[in-house]
Amino acid sequence: MNQEAGSTPEAQNLPGCYRHPDRETGIRCTRCERPICPECMVSASVGFHCPECVRDGGGGGPAPAAARPRTLAGGTVTADPRLFTKILIGINVAVFIAIQMRPSLLRDLDLYGAWPLAPFSPTEGVAGGQYYRLVTSMFAHQAYWHIGFNMLSLWWLGGPLEAALGRARYLTVYFVSGLAGSALVYLLTSPTTETFGASGAIFGLFGATAVLMRRLNYDLRPIIALLVINLIFTFSWSGISWQAHIGGLVAGLITGYGMVHAPRERRSLVQYGTCALVLLVIVGMTLFRTTQLT
Repeated sequence: MNQEAGSTPEAQNLPGCYRHPDRETGIRCTRCERPICPECMVSASVGFHCPECVRDGGGGGPAPAAARPRTLAGGTVTADPRLFTKILIGINVAVFIAIQMRPSLLRDLDLYGAWPLAPFSPTEGVAGGQYYRLVTSMFAHQAYWHIGFNMLSLWWLGGPLEAALGRARYLTVYFVSGLAGSALVYLLTSPTTETFGASGAIFGLFGATAVLMRRLNYDLRPIIALLVINLIFTFSWSGISWQAHIGGLVAGLITGYGMVHAPRERRSLVQYGTCALVLLVIVGMTLFRTTQLT
C-alpha cells in the first residue's frame, strides 16, 4: 500500500515437487526428504510422507480418511494450491480496470482519515464511519507500474505460501496483514492523506514467508536481503507509505509464526487465536484514532 508507490520484491523460489517439478513447495517427505506438493502429501504421525513412502510402509492402497494430506499448517490440500492467489490478483486487476475507466472511483475506495477537519465533525473518511476503506484501499491501484509490481510480488510470494498454509490460513494472514497496514496508516498519518495499494498485505506475506522458511530450515539470507532492499525503497522514496509496509510486515511475522509453530493438538486454537489477538490490536488502534478525530 502506498500514497503514490508500491513495493518491488522478488521471491525466492522454493524447490519443485519431485513428481510435479513445475509446482513449488516448502514441504518435504519426512522419510526420504524429497520435496512434495500438496497433491502428493500424505499426513503422517510426524510431518508428511510422499506416495512412494506410503506404499512402501503401508502395503499399498489408498490412505485412510484420517490420513488425508494436510499442509504444514494443517490446512486442507487442494488440487490448485494457487487458487486464492489467482482470485486476489483477479480482484485487484478488476478494481484497477474500473479505476482506469472511472478515475473518481479511487476517491471512493482509498484510505484517508477524515474530511472535513475540526471544528466540524468528519462526514467522510474512516473517522466519518467509512471503516470499509481499511479494506477497499487494499485493492485500489492507480498506476500501471504500481499494480504490476504488487501483483508480481503477490504471485511470487502468495503461491508457495498458500500451498504451505492452506487456503483459509493463507487468506487470513493476507487480510490481517493488510488491515494492520491500513490501521497503522490511519493511526500515524495526516487524516487528509490518501493511501492505497496492496503493499501492506504483500509485506505481510513477506513476513510469513520468512517465518515459514525458518521453520523448514531453509537459507534465510535471500529473503532477508530482498526484505532489506524493499525496506530501503520504502524509506528512501517519497510518496511510499512506510506505515502500511511496517504494519503489514509485523502482522505477517506474528500471524505466520502462529500458523507454522502451533502445536498439533491445539493447532486451530493457537493459529486463529493469534490472528484474533492481532485483529484486536487493529481494532484498538482504529478506535483510538477515531476518538482523536471526532
